[in-house]
Parts: sequence; C-alpha cells; structure tokens
Amino acid sequence: MNIKTLTVSEVTNYIKRMLDNDFILSNLSVKGEISNLKYHSSGHIYFTLKDSNGKINCVMFKGNTVLLKFALEEGMEVIVKGRASIYPATGSFQFYCDEIEKQGLGDLFVKFEKLKEKLSAAGYFDEANKKSLPKYPKRIGIVTSPTGAAIKDIINVSTRRSTLVDLVLYPAKVQGIGAYKEIISGINYFNKKKSVDIMIVGRGGGSIEELWNFNEEELAKAILNSKIPIISAVGHEIDFTISDFVADFRAATPSQGAEIAVPLSSDIEAKLYDISRILDKKIDSKLKLCKNDLAGAERILKIHSPMAKISNSYLEVDKLKDRLNFAIRTKLKIEKDQIVNFNNLLSAHNPIKVISKGYAIIEDNENNLITSKEQLKKTIDLNISLKDGKVDGKFIPSGHVYKK
Repeated sequence: MNIKTLTVSEVTNYIKRMLDNDFILSNLSVKGEISNLKYHSSGHIYFTLKDSNGKINCVMFKGNTVLLKFALEEGMEVIVKGRASIYPATGSFQFYCDEIEKQGLGDLFVKFEKLKEKLSAAGYFDEANKKSLPKYPKRIGIVTSPTGAAIKDIINVSTRRSTLVDLVLYPAKVQGIGAYKEIISGINYFNKKKSVDIMIVGRGGGSIEELWNFNEEELAKAILNSKIPIISAVGHEIDFTISDFVADFRAATPSQGAEIAVPLSSDIEAKLYDISRILDKKIDSKLKLCKNDLAGAERILKIHSPMAKISNSYLEVDKLKDRLNFAIRTKLKIEKDQIVNFNNLLSAHNPIKVISKGYAIIEDNENNLITSKEQLKKTIDLNISLKDGKVDGKFIPSGHVYKK
C-alpha cells in the first residue's frame, strides 16, 4: 500500500478538521485551575487550565471577554465552556473559551494566601525591615539558573546600562522539588563572602507551580535575614510570589531587576562630575580660608616677631649708646675741666714758679725742707733747688754757704 506524503500544514489542518468535527470536543465544559494568566493588550485572555495531572492552553477572544462578569485570577477554579481544537500555525492543542464560570480558588493559591497572611502577621513584609538599595554598586550577585532566559536578560540589560559594574552568578535551580534550597545557598554564600553590594534573586515567568519555589517559607526567612539588599525579580509583571513581598525591592521582571540595580554610566558620570565640582568648590573655599588664616597669622607674627623686637632693641641700643656716649662725653668734659682746674690750682701753687721769681727751695740731705733759721744751727749739707736746676751746698754756722 502506498502512503501519501503530507506537508506539515496538511497534517495540522487534517487534525484540526477532525477535532472541529468531534461532537464532544466542539461543545465541551472543562473544570480546572487558572494558571499563567495573561491579559493581552489586544483584549484577548490567555491562560493555562490545569489540575493535578495535566494542563490545557486556553484562549478567550475579546468578543467573549466583554461578557465576563468577574476578573480572572491566578489559582482561581473555573468551568470553561467552548471547543478544543488545534492552532495550525504552531500545531499546539488549545481550548477556545466562550464562557467561564467561577468555582473557587485552587489549592496552591489557597496555600499561597495562607502563607502570605502568616508571614505578614510575623512582620516579614514590614517596611522597617527593608534595606536601602545602593545607588552605585560595584558588584552585583545574581542567584538564578545559568541556562535560563533570566540571566541572559540581566546580563544584556546590565552591560547596556554600564560596563563599570561586575556581575557574579551563583548558579541555582529555580524550578522543581527542593530548588528553593539552592536559592537559599546562593543567598547565604554572598552574605558569607560579603563580596557583592546587592543581589538579584529570580527567574523568568511560568505557572504558579513553576514559580512555587519562590513561595517557600524557608526562602522568605533567608531573604529577610540577608545583610545584603535583595531585589526579587520573579516571572512577569502579573506574577507575584512571597519572595516579592519579603525582598527589599520587587522587580516585575529580571530585566527590570537589572535596570533597578545597575545605574546608567551617564548617571555615574554626571554624579562624578557633580562630586568633582563640589570638591573643587570646597577645596577653593578651604584654600581661601587657609590663606586668610595664614595672612592673619603672618600679621600676628609680624607684630610679635622676634625680628621686630630685635629691631626695636637695636633702636633702644642706639638710644642707650647715644645716652652712654653723651654721659661719657659729659663725664670726660667734667673730668677734663676738673683736671684743668686742678692743673691751674697746682700751677698756682707750684714752687717752681715761685723759684722762677728768684726764690729757692732748700732741703737738707734727707730731703727735709729748710724753712727756719733754727734749722741752721749746725753744719749740714744742703740741696738748693733753683729755677734752672739743683746745686749742692754746705751750711757752716758762721753764716756761709758753700757750693760743693
């Protein structure tokens, strides 16, 4: 038997016709829990309908969404009515919803709300526990999967914003049983090493089951106790996890987490310019103040300068010298005048002058002055001083004096 070879589109269109013509699949009601919910800007609603053993991709077009009387939420249990078919462009099986009835909340969503209420009451979400994010971190620690889209987005955004920030990855599983323990290990590692200024903890989007590791109480406690500020960047904008509420800052996506953590190079340059300008002003002001202080100190030094004192002392010395010279000259003059007076007086009483008038000085041989004739009663040798010299003589009582 010859088997005809079909194209891909022929196969998908054949399957679509089979499903569309199936009575059950073309008029179907399905009960399940909403997950991975997305309201599209076009007005369509996309979500996954799941139970404990399986899931179906669902879409509700804008024409039917306007008839909804309530907003769909993650974890909500609903009954959807419509038809199951295949989307030929991708070959994926999906459910086209015409009506949706609300039934309640799913087990995971209820568990999420209970844990959220418990941790909120324990103060895990208090603003007082939030740490400030550094404006200009040097190193950023990232705890996520090394192969996921999240790390790629973070690297792309970070390198585009700045090349001055180092990124350090702690590879961790972010999905599957016990994955939260590896995330906790990453948080503890960076806190022990103290090698980063801030951490980004997160992953890309997914269903509530896929994101559940970020709803574990042990992870919430590790985030709360971290000494390093943490940005929670889990899923898409509509996804919320417990880690978002506990973290110091919640980013809607990993890309936004990088935008929050990494400053723009232009902002850093502007900040450095402002700091440089402020420093220049402060330095100029300080220099002017120091110059003024120095000038004041110089004035005070000049006033109290030893040189000024020495100069003043020179003047005092000169004055004292002048006074001393004057005193000496006065004293010398007085003494000279006295000497002149004494000399005049001596001259007046000088016996030589008397001798020059015809008088003589007679002395015996013992230099005794002969002033009376009573001294001439015996023969004695005489020394007679005249105006032009001395002569020796001898006195004889007969009244004669003989020259020797």
